[in-house]
Amino acid sequence: MWNRRKQAAPFRPTDSLIGHGGNLEGKVQCDTNLRIEGNFSGEIQCQGTVTIGEQGTVRSTIKAKEIIIAGKVYGDVTADQRLTMTGTGQLHGNILAGALSIMEGSVLNGSIATAEQPAALLSDAAAGAENTDKAGKRGSKQQGKREAG
Repeated sequence: MWNRRKQAAPFRPTDSLIGHGGNLEGKVQCDTNLRIEGNFSGEIQCQGTVTIGEQGTVRSTIKAKEIIIAGKVYGDVTADQRLTMTGTGQLHGNILAGALSIMEGSVLNGSIATAEQPAALLSDAAAGAENTDKAGKRGSKQQGKREAG
């Protein structure tokens, strides 16, 4: 009875927030979602979704699974899956994204490059093609490339 250990509550990751009026400078690395309503300068690397709220201003390079811009971003952004710019969003930098959604009223100053497949899925697709070949089935490892012109 006395030697029984309590089971620990399962770990639940929480989202991170830089609130309105907050100023932060540096490098942020997170495995969960990040929302910025204040000011941030530096570098952001996130495994989840980065949301820049309407009051948020970011002077940073951003690399995340998904990025939503409703405020102002000054810097290059890379979204493995999707980048969404709302009607109030402003981006002054270059975009690399798996998919892109730009709503009317948003401001974009920079270049856009989209990937046919998100970077995270490319290695899984290659591994799947190798497994198919090993099973004796003929599968194509390369797909045709599209060139922008």
